[in-house]
Amino acid sequence: MAMSEPVIETSAPLLTIEGLKVHFPVTKGFFLQKQIGSIKAVDGVSFELRRGETFGLVGESGCGKSTTALAILRMLTLTAGRIVFEGSDITNYTEDQMRPIRQRMQMVYQDPYGSLNPRMRVRHIIGEPLAVHGVNRRSDRYRKRVDELIDLVGLLPDMADRYPHEFSGGQRQRIGIARALALAPSLLICDEPVSALDVSIQAQVINLLTDLQAELGLTILFIAHDLSIVRHISDRVGVMYLGRIVETASRDELFDHPKHPYTQALLNAVPVPDPEVESRREEILIQGEVPSVRNPPAGCHFHPRCPVAVPQCRLQAPALLPTAKGAMVSCHLVHSGEGVARVHGGAWGQSKGSE
Repeated sequence: MAMSEPVIETSAPLLTIEGLKVHFPVTKGFFLQKQIGSIKAVDGVSFELRRGETFGLVGESGCGKSTTALAILRMLTLTAGRIVFEGSDITNYTEDQMRPIRQRMQMVYQDPYGSLNPRMRVRHIIGEPLAVHGVNRRSDRYRKRVDELIDLVGLLPDMADRYPHEFSGGQRQRIGIARALALAPSLLICDEPVSALDVSIQAQVINLLTDLQAELGLTILFIAHDLSIVRHISDRVGVMYLGRIVETASRDELFDHPKHPYTQALLNAVPVPDPEVESRREEILIQGEVPSVRNPPAGCHFHPRCPVAVPQCRLQAPALLPTAKGAMVSCHLVHSGEGVARVHGGAWGQSKGSE
């Protein structure tokens, strides 16, 4: 898969997230009036998106990645935190105030089958954002814009009058991308856009997004659980666990020198396409089950599954602090100077080839 170098500006970030929290109440009673707890889907997430870059957000299923995306779009009610987009604090914007903002931030959904209306022709699906926001109202301009978008994502002109069921999964995702680009957004949020596609089709869609970013100057928030795809497309990467960011770093720094024990375990799970290297590689297995987001552990959320946890991990949640290499890590061991070298000293287990 060919890579294109994005044009990354050094001005103010396009998007800034500070202390974002999204908690869903758990209620009981006949009219569900009594709150007995909350589900902490997102619990204090902070990061920045620089103009023209791709920021990969990874983690296990249920860690809060998609909820974070919906919160950024203000499609969910925020419990706490601050969202600044293109220099404007949109945290408390009303629906009317968000309407023009949403022209500048669009989303590509995970399911290419369920995200398209089966009763609409492709021309109307792609042009729907134009109609909703009253852009290009003249029929000739509307049709020209739709034709441009169809060509932009690599589809043929005669496909515009077909229905979604006449397309493959990869073609449907291209239609979804074209629809997301209709209003010329500056931010594109991709929520696992290739997880439902075959591997060969995944590469085509990823290359399309990379080319579109270079051509249109897009900023992309790319949510995924496939680390090989994230490594290919991302400039920086953030790792989430149980509603919190545990590490952010440049792509090369995170993949070559992961610091948080959870990040190390995730990367170790990625298979190496060399049987000899794979057989000698140290095996890192995360013990236990993911705790409930309704009753997360005190202190560091990862400590019940972390073999190098110290007493402080059980008592105090570590802050997300910078390291000497420019990464941001939420780990007491890293910031105490001990590092996580103990992880490779046998705490995780032994190499695959050992007895």
